Amino acid sequence: MKPSPTLFALVTLFVVSLAFAQANQPQESYPPHPDSQPQPGAPKGEVMKFTFENSKIFPGTWREYWVYVPAQYTPDKPACVYVNQDGVQWNAPVVFDNLIHKKEMPVTIGVFVMHGRVKAANADAALDRFNRSYEYDGLGDNYARFILDELLPDVETKKTSDGRAIRLSKNGNDRAIGGASSGAICAFTAAWERPDAFSRVFSAIGTYVGLRGGHSYSTLIRKYEPKPIRVFLQDGANDLNIYGGDWWMANQAMERSLAFAGYEVQHVWGEGAHNGRHGAAIFPDAMRWLWKGWPEPVKAGVSKNATLEAILLPGEGWQLVSEGYRFTEGPAVNAKGEIFFTDGPNSKIHKIGLDGKVSEFASDTKRAGGQAFGPDGRLYSVASGDQKIVAYDIGKSGSQPTVIAEGVRGNDIVVARNGNIYVTEPNVPAADQSNVWLIKPNGEKKVVDAGLRYANGVTLSPDQTLLYVADYRSHWVYSYQIQPDGSLQYKQPYYWLHVADTVDSSQADGMRVDGDGRLYVTTRMGIQVCDQAGRVNAIIPTPNGRVSNVSFGGENFDTLFATCGDKVYKRKLKVKGANAWDMPNKPAAPRL
Repeated sequence: MKPSPTLFALVTLFVVSLAFAQANQPQESYPPHPDSQPQPGAPKGEVMKFTFENSKIFPGTWREYWVYVPAQYTPDKPACVYVNQDGVQWNAPVVFDNLIHKKEMPVTIGVFVMHGRVKAANADAALDRFNRSYEYDGLGDNYARFILDELLPDVETKKTSDGRAIRLSKNGNDRAIGGASSGAICAFTAAWERPDAFSRVFSAIGTYVGLRGGHSYSTLIRKYEPKPIRVFLQDGANDLNIYGGDWWMANQAMERSLAFAGYEVQHVWGEGAHNGRHGAAIFPDAMRWLWKGWPEPVKAGVSKNATLEAILLPGEGWQLVSEGYRFTEGPAVNAKGEIFFTDGPNSKIHKIGLDGKVSEFASDTKRAGGQAFGPDGRLYSVASGDQKIVAYDIGKSGSQPTVIAEGVRGNDIVVARNGNIYVTEPNVPAADQSNVWLIKPNGEKKVVDAGLRYANGVTLSPDQTLLYVADYRSHWVYSYQIQPDGSLQYKQPYYWLHVADTVDSSQADGMRVDGDGRLYVTTRMGIQVCDQAGRVNAIIPTPNGRVSNVSFGGENFDTLFATCGDKVYKRKLKVKGANAWDMPNKPAAPRL
């Protein structure tokens, strides 16, 4: 279908805004790079134009895209890939012709895609819905999934004019992504969310400001365990300074954060405004730098984050322990360092021995949930389907559990050294509230707090004077002071958590503390590690992006076990966990 004249005018909106932004600023001079001009002897690649309107991730959208195929490409080997937002920029096909000819970048197929739009039924009477800011400025993995699951597979259905099939490498080390302004933050987000799919980023006049949360990147980069991404940044001192933020300062903050976190980062600053002149002038050199050393893989660097340095062992990553479950939950550790976890919907409890072998321990608990060992050596478990709290004698595999309390639709559980049990009850029947229960060693039970939106994970401070409860539907972990009778006082929304852009809550779930008083909170964004003062110091992602609970296990309690959907992972750390069944200990005071 041929677009209307109105649609053609709207397509140029971004280009025009770049060209005339900050028109009151002096016009900077950035002459074209020699490699942006056709060079003698460099074979010319082919550029083809297509449309795509079958997206399920961005339903109803229509967009154009262009595919550059170098003359040197042969379909017997998948080509490297460069994806660019906002269509063809930087005279990129000519640049690629020259650099590929000089072997300064690999044989690379370029995919240059416009943002989506939902077309108006009548273009003369109404505007299209423009998806540019939604797709580009928004955080989360939507756009990465669109490129990887929808657009690139569509590209591979095409052929060149001489009949060559298009085959694209699926290796993230063979793929780069770039753009300008909102297209730049979009490129960075795609690599940030999927470093396994994109390892090289070109960012010109990037919009790392407060339009849709991009201003948070300079903080998150400093807290996350580094990812294997190489980043080239360009910006100018006369870039935008408007309601959303200061582009010039935001790009400098990005560069400093990336350098702090150990990333391979290069930058070129200038005097330019919010346009593409400087980006075009340095694009060939940026491509040389991004592809330098290929096919050697881009590696994650070493962060200067003191918390990451204190808890992570160099070279020690996550290891898969077991998989194939429906939903894992509640890892609990006993005095030997053995781990017990549930396959909740299947109502089975499994044990991970010190030898790493996984065996089934019990299967008679209805909808098993959180678990914790008590000072008596028994495994306490939430049977939410039966509305019971039960305890197992772990020396008798397959034995019937002892009922500790009834009438509690529990979720997570912790047992203190003195035998007091705290259980969270997220959904109280016939009441719009969550409860925190105290169950005494003699079986006496009472509600000691109510009112959280969704009380979920629960744990104790190392000295066992404070109880921490995660509120799944907010960005808080609450702190309570435990009184001599086990009741709670001085409730405070104390630990402030980061929230993923794709949800409206942190989805905070299971929690544990280490011997130094740090709190490890499982969230949608990964394991957020907080200091005792309530601040997130570090974030550790899991291999599959899911995590519901954690526990310290192993012979020295220095291995972090994580239940992650249908999988269980482990990772050896420098620090040891503080077990609630052990003697309380007072950690050092935090730096304030």
